[in-house]
Amino acid sequence: MTTRKIQKVLVANRGEIALRIMRTLKEMHIRSVAAYSEVDISMPFVRYADEAYSLTGKEARETYLDIGKIISAAKKSGADAIHPGYGFLSENSQFARETERAGIIFIGPGAETIRLMGDKTEARKIVAGYGIPVVPGTAEAVTDLKEAADIAGQIGYPVLVKAAAGGGGKGMRLVTEESELESSLRGAQSEAASAFGDGRIFIEKYILGPRHIEFQILADLHGNVVHLFERECSIQRRHQKVVEETPSLALSPALRQVMGRSAVGAARACGYVNAGTVEFILGDDGNYYFLEMNTRLQVEHPITELTTGLDIVREQIRIAEGEAISMSQESITRRGHAIECRIYAEDVYGNFLPDTGTLKTLREPAGNGIRVDSGVEAGSDISVYYDPMIAKLSVWDNTRENAIEKMIRALDDYVITGVKTTIPFCTFVMKSAPFRSGKYSTHFVQENWKVDDMDPSSLSQEALDRALVVAATQLLDRDRSSFQPRKEGEKRSHSGWMDGRFER
Repeated sequence: MTTRKIQKVLVANRGEIALRIMRTLKEMHIRSVAAYSEVDISMPFVRYADEAYSLTGKEARETYLDIGKIISAAKKSGADAIHPGYGFLSENSQFARETERAGIIFIGPGAETIRLMGDKTEARKIVAGYGIPVVPGTAEAVTDLKEAADIAGQIGYPVLVKAAAGGGGKGMRLVTEESELESSLRGAQSEAASAFGDGRIFIEKYILGPRHIEFQILADLHGNVVHLFERECSIQRRHQKVVEETPSLALSPALRQVMGRSAVGAARACGYVNAGTVEFILGDDGNYYFLEMNTRLQVEHPITELTTGLDIVREQIRIAEGEAISMSQESITRRGHAIECRIYAEDVYGNFLPDTGTLKTLREPAGNGIRVDSGVEAGSDISVYYDPMIAKLSVWDNTRENAIEKMIRALDDYVITGVKTTIPFCTFVMKSAPFRSGKYSTHFVQENWKVDDMDPSSLSQEALDRALVVAATQLLDRDRSSFQPRKEGEKRSHSGWMDGRFER
């Protein structure tokens, strides 16, 4: 098999993931191209790219989700490859197909693989045929209430009604008894049709005490498949992840080995090529089941990079060029512990609703073992048009205990004003007994985050403390910018922190 060296890549995404991909491209001496909406014209990723092309429009559907505009920009720039990042068109089989038809390399799996694994019903059939355990439930989509009731009765309540296409909790309902089934079925069908244009629904057994465990895999065109160990992603709100860590305390060495083999098997079962993630649900009885496969780069990939020392984007590009994976499963090692907190513009005391506004102050934490994947800067707008992620804060240390303390310090050092953020929630998670003990599940938020029980005065004090930090740092910056060396014999005072007191 011949290899084809990539010369220029259009990154079909925005924000932090676009910047993260472009940095690796620069290290590989590959030119980068940004395609941006009118809202993003002043964003850092646009300035960082070697070339930038406007997609004309503001909303996602007329910019980052417009296949024709993305491919047109790639052709105009002369890009010979497209990296989709995550979200938007990254798991759209039509986009992958149209990219390939245009003679452009798609840095990801093939269109047919994306189609098969993007359909939860089809994906279950494929992996089950390979001997990988799947959650008891329907193999085909269900539309008839009587059929749904018969199946739910057979596998036993509680059950989940889930959309066959899509994710992120959309088109999903928990049904605890038969009387709830009809309304849940209709509601899930309606939501799935609206969100994904596909109202098909299937039913599966609800797993008690569930933990969300996923395995990062790499697969090349030469038939080599390896996994890069697991990530624990059980801290979620609205079925979407907020905090991830690796390794997971829920896995014994034996279970890790078995689940790793299942992840590799799932990739082989669908002829997978490039980077992907196989997601499992682990019950409190120790049994695990295939959940889904994400046919793209994951948001939380930095913690895998921190513990393995690998650059997953670099591996994606090498695989897309036709190169063989340069490592065997036995040669891949993991060191230490890593945690990621997603910093969203959300009101954590108001049901995690998105918050919009301008980032008036942005001071990121730093230090040994701290990584901030950010796509914004002071003055950037968090708009209504896109996901409200500000950054991903990841830390690494030699032990889990040290990593937790490092994350608490990093969160404390993170100063953001202008919008509400998930920083207070992430700090709460790090300090909570369930997380510190490693005994938590996907129900963490509803079981532990009790806003009504929190002391309002403590919340006010936290806001006050953060405001004082911002005020102090702004004063220091002002003093630094106006400082002039004192002439011999001259007496001078200036506002600022001096000798442990504030002097005007």
